[in-house]
Amino acid sequence: MNGLIPMQRRGEILGWEAVGRVDLPGGMCTGVLIAPDVALTAAHCVYDARGDLIPARGILFRAGYYRGQSMADRRVAAVYAHPNYVDDTSGRVSGASMVFDVALLRLAAPISSSEAEPFGIFDGTLDDLPVTVVSYGNGRSEYLSRQSECAVLRRYAAGQIVFDCNVTYGSSGAPVFARTQGRIRILALVSAIAEEQDVGRQGESYGMALPERVAELKALMRRDDALPKVTTGARRVQVGQRMTAPGGARFVRP
Repeated sequence: MNGLIPMQRRGEILGWEAVGRVDLPGGMCTGVLIAPDVALTAAHCVYDARGDLIPARGILFRAGYYRGQSMADRRVAAVYAHPNYVDDTSGRVSGASMVFDVALLRLAAPISSSEAEPFGIFDGTLDDLPVTVVSYGNGRSEYLSRQSECAVLRRYAAGQIVFDCNVTYGSSGAPVFARTQGRIRILALVSAIAEEQDVGRQGESYGMALPERVAELKALMRRDDALPKVTTGARRVQVGQRMTAPGGARFVRP
């Protein structure tokens, strides 16, 4: 496992501008654009300590954020957490819930491709190829860090993926990239990390296969688009339970 490469100069984020900081009330996560007006992040990021979905107006996506500035800042207009994601009151995430730890953020206005080019979703076979993770995190929240090469340790039929990528609090929702046909695409999102006392699992991080989950969330968005617009301030409430604080990378529970 190689160490992190801090992107501490503005020019070093070139090509990674679509990765952004998700600013939340009392915390932060990492997110990534998959369309000009849609960002992808972890579902557990968008719940508050009471187990309620954080109102969209309280979330800000900051594409290519670097030391107080970003390529583009956008308020979030709607939040779509996967309806099968169930949060654990202990602050951990189970393997069964991890595969649904995905949320889409619909932005209030699109971000132009000249500011940040969205990434596509990986839908292929890894064949033991190395992967890379790009994230913000505790102690490095003002700039992106990239681990140029880490490995997929295990994949499970249910969709869980185990990496040896170096992540920390705030890295939740960070994209894990794989290269296919010369293009970089999003293989998974960071959902959880192993606890220090988990002997034999230190340094492991956990994510999920994305194609099916993202397709399901996009279907929810399309269904909303087909409904009459609600102007009373109502918002979508998804399945979820209490989390200790928004933005923290979870600990994994077997």
